[in-house]
Formats: sequence, structure tokens, C-alpha cells
Amino acid sequence: MKPYLPSAFLAFLILYLGVQALTGERGLLSGPERDRLLAQREAQLAQLTSARSELETRVRYLRSDHLSRDLLEERARAVLGVVDPRDVIVRVSASAPATPRRPELS
Repeated sequence: MKPYLPSAFLAFLILYLGVQALTGERGLLSGPERDRLLAQREAQLAQLTSARSELETRVRYLRSDHLSRDLLEERARAVLGVVDPRDVIVRVSASAPATPRRPELS
């Protein structure tokens, strides 16, 4: 029985590594899953890059050497909750239906 033990172990090891090479996380059959994950991460990166550039622009306009009055006023109103008397406020209730209902015909 002893001479077959190393051969059986090597056969099992080769079988295990072969299965992992095909179906493992980085195996040959997981290509479409990796491509889908890559596309998802690239879309997320594009969204985060866009958000970052927008925030960088807002920060640049809030610095003292490039101060934008409109942006400063907007931020002050948002933080302090102050409203200009000339502003028009439109309130939208959250419970309003998204589509108007048709009158029922009887």
C-alpha cells in the first residue's frame, strides 16, 4: 500500500490544482464575472471622479483668492437657514402621487 500513497497524493494535488485553475476566483471560467466586475468598478470610478471634480470646483470658489459671492451666499443660507424676503419658496409634499389621477367615469 505504501508505494501508492505518494502517487495518490500527487494525483489528488494535480486534480485539485486543475479544478482551481478552471473554476477558481482567477480561473479560466471566471472571465465574464471579472469583466462584469471591472465594468462596474470603472463606472463607479467615473462617478467618483466626477463628484470629486465638482467638489474641487466648489472648494476653489470658496477660497479667499477666488471667492464667488453666489456660492458663498448659497452656503451661508444653507448653513444658517436664512431666506431672502424676495425668494420664492415652493413646497412639495412628499405624499403627493407621482402621476395625477384620472377622474372616474360613472
